[in-house]
This record gives sequence, structure tokens and C-alpha cells, in this order.
Amino acid sequence: MDLGLKGKRALITGASRGLGFATAQALAAEGAVLALNSRSQEKLHAAAQSLGAAALPMDVTAPGSAEALVRAAVEALGGLDILITNAGGPPAGAFESFDDETWQRAVELSFLSHVRLIRAALPQLRQSSAAAVLTITSYSVKQPIPNLVLSNSIRAATVGLTKSLALELGREGIRFNSILPGWTETERVGELMAFRARQNSSTPEAEITRQMADSALGRMAQPEEFARPAAFLVSPAASYITGVMLTVDGGMYKGTL
Repeated sequence: MDLGLKGKRALITGASRGLGFATAQALAAEGAVLALNSRSQEKLHAAAQSLGAAALPMDVTAPGSAEALVRAAVEALGGLDILITNAGGPPAGAFESFDDETWQRAVELSFLSHVRLIRAALPQLRQSSAAAVLTITSYSVKQPIPNLVLSNSIRAATVGLTKSLALELGREGIRFNSILPGWTETERVGELMAFRARQNSSTPEAEITRQMADSALGRMAQPEEFARPAAFLVSPAASYITGVMLTVDGGMYKGTL
């Protein structure tokens, strides 16, 4: 199936590794032209070089960074059709272990980064005939995950933002969707499994085995299993899909809605 992504111009944040990089790989395979962003300059340049993409190192939580990043992407790509907002998650821990400063940093990372990037990109997206925005959140917005109270709480705001913008800007031809990934074999998940192991006096391997048992498929996802639905949702092939919160979790979410 031709997704219609050839020549489409996409900016992907958090793209030096994990879900962001896997999504970049999927878009590149479909012929999209890419600008990749990450705080990690060395990893970002390696990732971008492997895909023939523009590398735009920047911390999306820094003041003015969203506007600067979008400007740089537009200069590199000649415009913008697709924006994929992705950021690393906030730290794990119990509710009472976090002070106001930690909460504020988590809000900056996991919510306001999406707000600012979308706001900065809208003038360019309005000029596209195939404009699409994808926010990457977590299935925790539907089923809270133990010891991830920051992520559980703040990512829910991004889902609310995504749905609101789908309704508000749909008449302008801009689609907004979100993917709610479950446990996927990435460095971030490895770090969370190591945290659980310390909390439970076990091993990361034991925690991974326990978590896999919670999936209907009996395993974690591979990054490319997230990336393929992501590429579809931002593509012209999904032109009548907007306001969708797609859970890609191997059946870990147990609800019916």
C-alpha cells in the first residue's frame, strides 16, 4: 500500500533513539524527507546521517526552542507537512517523592513541549495540503502505571490537547492524532525496568518477564511495531482519520473504551 508520503516534509522530535527514531525510519522508507531533533547531539547526528535527514539538536523545553526548531526545520526542508511531537518521559517514583519543581519540569517536558511545537508549526502546516500532527503519549492515560504518577497525570493533558485541536482545526485541513504506546523494547523502558528491579529487589530481566505476561500477546513490542501505525496516521492514506487516540500496546490496556 502506497501511503502517499513520498516528498512529504516531516519534523520529528525525540528522534535520536527509541520510538522517535523508529518512526523516522518508517517515514524515510516511504520517501518522506525528514528533520530530526534530540537533545543528544552525538546520537542525533548518527541517526540523521543514517537516514539522510537534517539533524537539529535542541532541548525542546528551553525557552524559545520550539520556534527556533520549527524555523530550522522549515529552512532545511522547504516547508512542513508533518509534525511528530515526542519527548522522553519524566522520572519514575511515588507521589510523595516529587516536589513542585519536579512536577513543573515534567509539565514542561511532557505537555508544554507539545503545546509550543504545535503552536510554532501551525503557520507552516496551514500551507500544506496534507498537514498532520501526531503526539506520542502512553497507554498510561487510559490505565495508570504504578510508580509513573508524573507520566500518568501529565500525558493525559496531551491527549486532551490533541483531541481539542482535532476538533478546532479540522476545518483547516490539519489532522491531529495520538498514539498511546505500551511497553516497547527501548532504552527508556530498560531504564524503567531497572528502576522497578531496585524497588522490588529483583532483576531487570525478572521485571521484563513480569511485564510481558501482562500483554495479550505475551511480549513487549519492537519499536518498528509502533512506527508502522505512526507512519500510517500521519500519511495521506489516513486522510479521514483525526482525533484518534490509538493504543498500540499488545492488549495491555484492559478496558473496552
